Amino acid sequence: MAFARFTSLFTRTKGAVIGMVHVKPLPGTPLSQHVMKDIVEIACQEAEIYKNSGVDGILIENMFDLPYLQASSLGPETVACMTRVCQEVRDITPSHIPCGVQILAGGNKEAVAVSKACGLQFIRAECFVFSHVADEGLMNASAGSLLRYRRSVGAEDILIFTDIKKKHSAHAITSDVDIVEMAQAAQFFLADGVIITGSSTGQEADNTELEAVCRHIDLPILIGSGITKDNVHKYVGANAFIVGSHFKKNGKWYEDLEKDRVEAFINALNKSRE
Repeated sequence: MAFARFTSLFTRTKGAVIGMVHVKPLPGTPLSQHVMKDIVEIACQEAEIYKNSGVDGILIENMFDLPYLQASSLGPETVACMTRVCQEVRDITPSHIPCGVQILAGGNKEAVAVSKACGLQFIRAECFVFSHVADEGLMNASAGSLLRYRRSVGAEDILIFTDIKKKHSAHAITSDVDIVEMAQAAQFFLADGVIITGSSTGQEADNTELEAVCRHIDLPILIGSGITKDNVHKYVGANAFIVGSHFKKNGKWYEDLEKDRVEAFINALNKSRE
């Protein structure tokens, strides 16, 4: 069932490329310096680069809203602004390229709501199963309430890809639960896919973890950090790659998106598939 849902969005079932649009700081956040018109324009410029470079999907995230708030403290301005950005990106992106959203930190219901409003196809969710301590504090599991919310608003066609053993987090509280067990729990709790990352943004994921998870679950598996054109060959078992930092100037997430880096990655990946 989960793979059928995945393939309904992504025609490439192995190694689909999802490009990150890191939205500039939104109004009210400490680093905010742009008016909404400019924020939208920059996000759309990045989406244009992605769609013209042959990516398989686009993921929009409020990455610059440092320091992040937990979902319980997110203000309506965040949801409103992300809705506008996502709608504009969706409007200029061909329908065959699925778009998704992540709202930091742990704004999973908010992401479903934005997706429902804008016609997006998936979300990236934090803390779907188990708890961990993140930069923002203690984050608790959300699967039960999130899936009930998704059903209540008629958004069951929106896929939920969830991080497991998430980056930027301490997992001592679940030290007796390995990543395979966490992936199995996510499958049991009806996730549409799991995301494996390194320890922080831009850091490589452990390919042995990918291999182990592949052997024990029947869900799409995405790699969510540290993918480059030089190491992508190590993750051949993954169904998708979420790429952000590598596409930016000097490989830094906070720099500008560079078309040449996106195209070089796609070209190298296509050659490896021949």
